[in-house]
Amino acid sequence: MKMIKLSSVFGYLAAFYLGTLGFSALAQDYPRQPIKIVVPWAPGGNVDITARTIAPALSEILGQQVVVENKPGAGGFIGTLGVVRAAPDGYTLLLGSSGSIAVGPALDKNAPYNPTKDLTAIGPIHEAPMVLSVSPKGQIKNFADFTAKAKAANSAVSIGSAGNGSSQHLALELLALKLQLKLTHIPYKGSGPAINDAVGGQIDSILDQVIASIGHIKGGTLVAIAQSGNTRSALLPGVPTFQELGAKDVDILTFTGLFGPVGMPAAVTDKLTAALKQALATTAVKERFTSLGVDIMSLDRAAFTQYVAKDFATAMAIGKAANIVINQ
Repeated sequence: MKMIKLSSVFGYLAAFYLGTLGFSALAQDYPRQPIKIVVPWAPGGNVDITARTIAPALSEILGQQVVVENKPGAGGFIGTLGVVRAAPDGYTLLLGSSGSIAVGPALDKNAPYNPTKDLTAIGPIHEAPMVLSVSPKGQIKNFADFTAKAKAANSAVSIGSAGNGSSQHLALELLALKLQLKLTHIPYKGSGPAINDAVGGQIDSILDQVIASIGHIKGGTLVAIAQSGNTRSALLPGVPTFQELGAKDVDILTFTGLFGPVGMPAAVTDKLTAALKQALATTAVKERFTSLGVDIMSLDRAAFTQYVAKDFATAMAIGKAANIVINQ
């Protein structure tokens, strides 16, 4: 039998102990350099606007610059996967949303990550209703026009989304299923480009979070004809909900939250969770989100982790019922 020297054992234990102490000390000193928040969609959409709203507040609270980096593509998979594979040191984070965290992985049979296993849920940010809008340049003026055209024998309605596997994609497929509509899905690399084409009349309609559309609706470059949620948004009191219009099972709200890679030190995760909560309580952030028609979420980290798992399971169930399968 090969003998192991006690001195070697003590050496290994000492190295492990000192390494653990060193890692813990580094975590306590966090952050020591700028932090990057990855947005896995193009600029101009819900997630991008959200990231750029909280980044300045986080910078002030944490004492380091917090920069936003857009990495769009593959329905949010490219940017999200980059964070999954990043070092778990708290310097590369993800502004996750229903699309990249729940819907995309639920609908793609070859999804490159599992949101419940491969990401750390740091904390929630907000929930937002969706709004169905059309260009004022088009022939569709209201929801009745929308459904009539989408049910006509030789017609279909083109509708844009933030991309295959986005929360908008899931919602529009559910709408088509429940009301037996012919919708031609046009996926983009984020809400921004989709909105631009809807404003320009290149597509008939767009289904998107209110946070990205509200500026265009108020400005008259988009016309809102329906919205999700149990009640009408305070920003859109004249726009009926899908429930009011007879689409009772189309009631999808979307969420955003802050995430990081699996394996971050507890001290780093705790500091980020506390900083996010503090940022959401600042007057500037609260007023900005109120103006955009979204509700700040107040779940603790454990409850938010459960919320994400439930949203993921719901997306899988809807995808199965609507026979939606994507494979980027």
